Amino acid sequence: MTSGVEGEAPTGRAGEATVPYIAPGATLGVIGGGQLGRMFVHAAQSMGYRTAVLDPDPLSPAGLVAHEHIRAAYLDPLALDRLGERCAAITIEFENVPAAALRRLAERRPLAPAAAAVSVCQDRGAEKAAFARSGVACAPHASIAGARDVERVADALLPGILKTARLGYDGKGQQHVVDRAGLAPAFAALGGVPCVLEKRLPLAAEISVVVARNASGDVVYLPVQDNAHVGGILAVTRVPARARVTDRAQAEAIALATRLAEALDYVGVLCVEFFVLADGSLVANEMAPRPHNSGHYSLDACDVSQFELQVRAMTGAPLAAPRLHSPCVMLNLLGDLWQDGQAPDWRDVLALPGAHLHLYGKEEARAGRKMGHLTLTAANSAEAEVRAADAARRLGLAEATGFAATGLATAVGLAAI
Repeated sequence: MTSGVEGEAPTGRAGEATVPYIAPGATLGVIGGGQLGRMFVHAAQSMGYRTAVLDPDPLSPAGLVAHEHIRAAYLDPLALDRLGERCAAITIEFENVPAAALRRLAERRPLAPAAAAVSVCQDRGAEKAAFARSGVACAPHASIAGARDVERVADALLPGILKTARLGYDGKGQQHVVDRAGLAPAFAALGGVPCVLEKRLPLAAEISVVVARNASGDVVYLPVQDNAHVGGILAVTRVPARARVTDRAQAEAIALATRLAEALDYVGVLCVEFFVLADGSLVANEMAPRPHNSGHYSLDACDVSQFELQVRAMTGAPLAAPRLHSPCVMLNLLGDLWQDGQAPDWRDVLALPGAHLHLYGKEEARAGRKMGHLTLTAANSAEAEVRAADAARRLGLAEATGFAATGLATAVGLAAI
């Protein structure tokens, strides 16, 4: 049997040593068994790798399709050792993997991204500090750890959004604060845990950039993603971004995301979300140390997906710059779409040209739960927009004319039906 790791570190550019290449046939591990892990497993398997998933859920979407599913808690030492023994390299599916688990795995196998980079993305305060160190602007903010911090908040930060420093995602762990009188109740409603208060800013758009960086320092990126959120959950992604997102803003977002990856000495796939302000300037919102919901369209619209980039980055394979071959609109499919536990009849949308349906294999549909996504590809953006509007109408999500006009009617329907 081959280990999949070929020989000594080869010589790279200018005689510099590069990371050994982990060849197909080796086993790649992922901590976390959700849909991101599932799509990583599919990508790794298509490239000839074996896969192992560590997740306690016996019905985890990634575990169901992996070669091996280690059903145990993330801090189970025996399970972590078993994953380390089986795998030539390991990645993560979600950022809130316990730090102790990452440290234990890093002692015996390459971990991409590294535990230090993941820890930055686990805490909003640390994340804001990383933005500042890298010269990346973010919204004016203040850390709040207790009642005294509430009292000291500057009036200039209100109105704002109070977010838990840890474990918040998809709109969870957030409270909108209109004025000073509402700050203390909002802090109490979040359990009095450490929080970050961010000033609300006039937004023109929300965008994201997915970059991939390997241990040799090579960086590639997906096209800038133009996103619409409802209730804190991504609803619609358009690529290319619409005209309201200028070429200059897109180039700046790519440059800033690359700068962050380099500052973190990052290895793997990193997504950085940005707000485009009314004056056209950018502020960073947050980072995700993994593939991102807004990058799922790359499975169907690019010649290299974000999940293939994840495999390439962690194995030392060359990073191929992705090419967008088809403009597209991606719709998130939430559990609200399932009526009385019954999935929609997908035949109507699958009849549309360029329709690509991805379901994540989750047994239970719940309100707000991400069950899948639908990507509509076309020869140009206008045609993709029309097809997405048609798909939304056929699924009963929104009126097609409303979607075509603003993109927000569909977004509302997706998140709130």
